[in-house]
Amino acid sequence: MCLHSYDDDAEPPEPNPAGLLCVPVRPGRTGPAIRLFRTPLGARTAVGFTGPDRLTATLGAGQPWIRLSETALRTLTAPLGTPLLTVDPTFTAPRATTPPARAAIPRQPVRRTARTV
Repeated sequence: MCLHSYDDDAEPPEPNPAGLLCVPVRPGRTGPAIRLFRTPLGARTAVGFTGPDRLTATLGAGQPWIRLSETALRTLTAPLGTPLLTVDPTFTAPRATTPPARAAIPRQPVRRTARTV
């Protein structure tokens, strides 16, 4: 175990807890359900914001949310296979929609011709 601290480290060895977070939710059958998001590389992640103003700036004023501690959020999302937690993301893409249905192209009947050998 290394006990030395290096000033040029890009990240600390153990991040500080984020404290209470504003967590986006969606309506569920038994109450609010935590919304999970994807990182730009496609990994699933839980998302929390350090304040309601940051959540509103990123997801809009109509986004419902609940307040959870970082530990509670990690505990709730770990069984779902989502170990990542993103705090205060500043970029979101619009929700993916299904492509419009294509108009059916009428099929032409197959013409069979007799072969002569």
